[in-house]
Amino acid sequence: MTKRFQVVGIGNAMVDVLSHCEDAFLAANGVEKGIMQLIDMTRAVDLYARVGPSKEISGGSAANTIAGIAHLGGRTAYVGKVKDDQLGAIFAHDLRAQGAVYETTLADKASAAETGRCIVLVTPDGERSMNTYLGWSEHLGPDDIDTEMMAETEWIFLEGYRFDGPDSHAAFAKAIAATRGAGGRVSVTLSDPFCIDRHRDAFARMLREDVDLLFANRAEIKAMYKTEDFDAAIAAAAAEVELVVCTDSENGAYIIKGGDRWHVPAVPTRVVDATGAGDLFAGAFLWGLTNGHELQTCGRMACLAASEVISHIGARPEAELRTLFARHGLL
Repeated sequence: MTKRFQVVGIGNAMVDVLSHCEDAFLAANGVEKGIMQLIDMTRAVDLYARVGPSKEISGGSAANTIAGIAHLGGRTAYVGKVKDDQLGAIFAHDLRAQGAVYETTLADKASAAETGRCIVLVTPDGERSMNTYLGWSEHLGPDDIDTEMMAETEWIFLEGYRFDGPDSHAAFAKAIAATRGAGGRVSVTLSDPFCIDRHRDAFARMLREDVDLLFANRAEIKAMYKTEDFDAAIAAAAAEVELVVCTDSENGAYIIKGGDRWHVPAVPTRVVDATGAGDLFAGAFLWGLTNGHELQTCGRMACLAASEVISHIGARPEAELRTLFARHGLL
């Protein structure tokens, strides 16, 4: 029987504030280049006042992945916490407009915390430095997990960044149990090397016991397995997880299943903004997988989607991805 959803994502729910800057701006404002830094509300307000012209777009890593699947026509839903405020309304509207189901209960508008936002500073080389105020997304907990929804999906997609929430580990455990109990499968993205360092034991336990598909990039997988040897890290992951998909920037991506390993070349493009590259990569891969495509084809779709999203500002596709896939003989 066909399930209601192909993929349900669980993670941060926030609005991205995208702005271009020079490297000197990062240095002057204490922003470490190329990583995600958690900031508090005071820092978020101060940094926002300092940036130049910006573009505000509904975001969040796993939310971008789900939006990408919805853009492709996939049956998707998302679970992430926002407040009943202006940014919360933007987030919900944007995600639903893509075609995804979003039913997470909004936090009360009288609460002190606000909807999360990520100030993304893009330098001339296309690298993005993310300054994230989690706001209400940090408070995602077990009560926000609809077990009937989890039972109605083929896959769940868990965002590693959400491991920073005090109740999110329990939320993930509840979602995993409901999904696997109904015959569904579990995928996770490691999200960030610093996030791995903060929650290594929890990540390791989940990878060993619950995960069917792991998404990571070179830095993340090396951090996870505490080695500078990329091939050794991939091999260690493949020993624990049935399907491992690891991106490697301009070198493309690697897909490992059982004793098989495939390399998928990157699609050359001019890098304008690297925000969302990994998110859309995962979205296209999951869409291909749940629509019965071979793993190498899923990888090619994913590299194409990543190439498209880094060619412009913002983490959501601007071109029609299915048309792009067809043009490259993938549909």
